[in-house]
Amino acid sequence: MIFEQIVTGGCQSYLMGCPERCAAVVIDPEASQIDRYLGLAAKDGLRIHYVIDTHTHADHFSGARALKAETGALIVMNKLSPFPFADLRLDDGEILKVGELKLQALLTPGHTRDSMCILAGDRVFTGDTLLIGGTGRSDLPTGNPDQLYDSLFNRLLKLPPETLVYPAHDYKGRSHSDIGTEIAGNPRLQKTDRAEFIAMMEHLDLAAPTHLTEALRTNLSGAKTVAGLLAEAAARVPFVAMDDLAAAIDAGNTGYTLLDVREKDAFDAGHITGALHLPRGQLELRVNDMLPDPTARILTICEFGRISTLAAATLRDLGFTRAAALDGGVKAWREAGLPLVGG
Repeated sequence: MIFEQIVTGGCQSYLMGCPERCAAVVIDPEASQIDRYLGLAAKDGLRIHYVIDTHTHADHFSGARALKAETGALIVMNKLSPFPFADLRLDDGEILKVGELKLQALLTPGHTRDSMCILAGDRVFTGDTLLIGGTGRSDLPTGNPDQLYDSLFNRLLKLPPETLVYPAHDYKGRSHSDIGTEIAGNPRLQKTDRAEFIAMMEHLDLAAPTHLTEALRTNLSGAKTVAGLLAEAAARVPFVAMDDLAAAIDAGNTGYTLLDVREKDAFDAGHITGALHLPRGQLELRVNDMLPDPTARILTICEFGRISTLAAATLRDLGFTRAAALDGGVKAWREAGLPLVGG
């Protein structure tokens, strides 16, 4: 078996491959690591056939749809998953064959209603049901501490003690554990009485995940993240360096129509010499009047360099094929000691 563990902050994802059949599966992919999964598969001579999400994640952005778009892989989830783009929904005990590898679904609700673990030979991928030295929380949407108790004590902890545990998250740099170690030392698993376990889970008083709303929205619907939109825009927009623009302004010939897309108060407080003002929210409605020449070189400017990237991409979609964005924004321009007008 070919095995790769990919760490993204506290997120853990996995690529498993069958060298005999050159087939692979990715478990709990993170949206920012698509190129890495593709690179690892290519390095190992594998084709990704399946992408598994162990549950609807609330603390990171799933890369399942992006991997499917790149590889044609099928998206695999729990039969109870609300995700509308799942190609294959597994019931308890069903086996997914990846070449000669056999992956068995264990439905383990509690962290979420659609949580499942994946048993593969000597290891189990536990998602957020069982963590190293902890368990998944049960206070997020569709979580249930009573179900989590059963999934842990009546399912996962009955696996052989030498079974390796690979969770979807670990924030202390640990790669894996095993069932025996968790039974012996995991603090939450010492509450073996159902009522005591439920009471503990109901009083953890944990902070909500940083990206809870956006993660649930995108992972439930398959929609794009804000970071994804920015990455897509940046991939098809050229950029101009601040120093190059400043030198061109000093020389009296930038070669660009400078377009500041911030709101009026920000523009009035200080803008780059020669910039026109067209707020991003009015771009599509006023662009024909403000920019009558679609062949002109246009350089978009904003405060931090993000909205200007989206604006330049929009202009290109509208036929302004020479639109570019300033690399950085007015904030960086100001901090570099470069001159502004107004304020």
